[in-house]
Amino acid sequence: MQEYVIGVDIGGTKIATGLISKEGKLKQKVVLPTFAARGLNASLNQVYKSISDLLEISKVGKQAIKGIGVCAPGPLDPIKGIVHNPPNLAGWREVPLVSLIRKKFGKKTKLENDANAAGMAEVIWGAAKGYKHVFYVTVSTGIGTAVIINGKIFHGKNGMAGEGGHVTIDYNAKHAKCNCGNTGCIEALAAGPYTVKRLLRHLKENPRIKTNLVDMVDGELDKITMVTLGEAAREGDAFAIQTIEEEGKLLGIWLGSMVSVLDPEIIVIGGGVSLIGNILFKEIKKSMHAHTINIFANKTPVVQAKLKRDVGIFGAASVLIK
Repeated sequence: MQEYVIGVDIGGTKIATGLISKEGKLKQKVVLPTFAARGLNASLNQVYKSISDLLEISKVGKQAIKGIGVCAPGPLDPIKGIVHNPPNLAGWREVPLVSLIRKKFGKKTKLENDANAAGMAEVIWGAAKGYKHVFYVTVSTGIGTAVIINGKIFHGKNGMAGEGGHVTIDYNAKHAKCNCGNTGCIEALAAGPYTVKRLLRHLKENPRIKTNLVDMVDGELDKITMVTLGEAAREGDAFAIQTIEEEGKLLGIWLGSMVSVLDPEIIVIGGGVSLIGNILFKEIKKSMHAHTINIFANKTPVVQAKLKRDVGIFGAASVLIK
C-alpha cells in the first residue's frame, strides 16, 4: 500500500494542504482561504476543513496516511507543538495546534516553522539532497532561514533558533527599521520590499537617472516590484542591475558571517527574490567570500532552491518524512 504524508501550510491569507508520497510526489492538494481576520476558531476550522476535503477528494483512506506535518509562521514551539502569537493570524495565542489536529484526525502530527520546513524539504527532495550541513535562506517579503546540522533542524533551547533574517549588519541604518523592532537587520536591508524602497529613494533623489523602470510602470513608481526590477535587469537596464547588485552585496556580507559561524556544506537560497538569478547570485558569492574568515568559503556552493511551487506543502510534509 502506498503511504502518504499530509502537509499543511498555514499562511495569513491561505492554507495549502497536500498529499505527498515518500518519493516527493504531490498527489493532490487543496487550497482554502485562512479567514485570519475572523479569529482563531474560523481559521482553525479552515485548517480542519482543508485536511478533511483533501482526504475526501483524493479518496485515500486514513490507513494510508502516515501522519500530518504542519508549517506555520512563528513564533512557535516545534517541540511542544504550540503556536505562540504569529502577527498575521489574529487570535492565535498559545495554540496547542499539534494536540488539536492529532485529536481531530487521530494521526501523528508535527509542527515546524515555515522556513525550517522549507529548508528540510530542500534536503530531502531539492537542491541540498545529499548534504548534511545546510544553511537555507528564503528571500521574499522577509528573510527566513533554517540551520540544518547532521541532517536535522537545529531548534535551540526554546525551539526558536535559526532566525537569521533578524541578524543586524548595520545598526546605524536608522532608515531600516525591521518589523521585529530591531534596526539594520538583513531583512530590513535586503528583503524585497526594502530593496524596492531603496530603489525608489534613489529615483526621487536623482530624477535624471536613466532607467526603463519608469516606462515599464507607465510612470507609476509605486507599481515597481522585484519582478519588474528583475525583468529590467535581464534586459540590461544599468540602474536595475546596480540595485540588484547592491542587494546581493548586502546578502553576501551577511552570509559571510553565517559561513564563519556555521561552516555549511551548501547554502540554498529560495523565495521570490532568488528567481532574479545569476545577477544576484554572482554578487552574493563575491561579497560573501570577501566577508568571512572561513578559508574554504569559495568552495561552499550557493545555489538556487529547487522546490519553488508548493514548497510550503513539501516543507510541512518533510518534518514527518525525515
